[in-house]
Amino acid sequence: MKIAQVAPLTEAVPPKLYGGTERVVSYLSDALVEMGHEVTLFASGDSQTKAQLEPIWPRALRLDPTVRDHFAPLFMLMEHVARRAHEFDVIHSHIDYFGYPLLRRLGVPSVTTLHGRLDMPELQPLYHLNKEVPVVSISDAQRMPLPHANYVATVHHGLPQSLLAPGSGAGGYLAFLGRISPEKAPDAAIRIAAMAGMKLVIAAKVDRADQEYFEQKIEPLLAQPHVEYIGEIGEHEKSDFLGNAAALLFPIAWREPFGLVMIEAMACGTPVIAFRNGSVPEVLENNLTGFMADSELAAAEAAKKITELDRRRIRAEFDRRFTAHRMAGDYVRLYRSLRASRTADHGRPEADLDPSMAASNALRIVGAAA
Repeated sequence: MKIAQVAPLTEAVPPKLYGGTERVVSYLSDALVEMGHEVTLFASGDSQTKAQLEPIWPRALRLDPTVRDHFAPLFMLMEHVARRAHEFDVIHSHIDYFGYPLLRRLGVPSVTTLHGRLDMPELQPLYHLNKEVPVVSISDAQRMPLPHANYVATVHHGLPQSLLAPGSGAGGYLAFLGRISPEKAPDAAIRIAAMAGMKLVIAAKVDRADQEYFEQKIEPLLAQPHVEYIGEIGEHEKSDFLGNAAALLFPIAWREPFGLVMIEAMACGTPVIAFRNGSVPEVLENNLTGFMADSELAAAEAAKKITELDRRRIRAEFDRRFTAHRMAGDYVRLYRSLRASRTADHGRPEADLDPSMAASNALRIVGAAA
């Protein structure tokens, strides 16, 4: 198939440092190429991909201090996609609702993966207005705040099988990886590690929006003797960081849509201790790939039992459930079903088209293949 992947421009694909959406787009695009598909990636010019790169802006916007109007490159992105739309069998967007007015009018099968939170009240009228636009959730839990969107599938994320190497956990510390923000609850991780009597190593970025939270709530806690803060780390550092950890702490304080760091830990054979929230019950298998907890005390007690889990079995579960090729295969089945639905509807008057038909067909096909 000829497939367009439309990425955000905030980060490169893959991102130089933190950036979950762009990382997933990178893994998906490369896996699709490896499976024999013709993929064009619309992204920033500093992206690296096995696909054909269509550069929209020379650098990732987060790394380009000269950019003052971030909407201008975004509108350039959409115009480039529109001009080349006729070349593709399907267009896969990762830029959220920004693409809806365009994708609805291109005459090419398209789908948008929703990578973020859906619990903002303003999304309710937006998705009532765009109720026919096909979207993919990254977990079933992600859908709950916005149940009436036109979901055509749930596709869990995946990582390249050789990206991260299994580790022994020899460092003996608890790890916190990702972003310093209230919803990620690094303060809870610090308290859990203290109760468990274990060292906590925090590898995390601080966004500008969270700078005040970091300075007022988290920075004073970093002076505790059991805490080490090493800042943001790159992709090449994750194998050592996660592989040497006894466990990953994931004490989320919000309905996490997926939690890529959980499967990164699993790829390293590292168990995950997470609060039972959002996507966690879909990703973790309790007492197998980690422990789910309902309180900080329960999480601390779980940390004392992590040696009971088999790190080789955790890696095996990653290989079974969360590889990039599994993710790409799920999407290919979805692309084909959306294309088949459009072909079947070709020539019917627009007023006769049933917006739910593509969703129903896609769900049946993806579900049957699961």
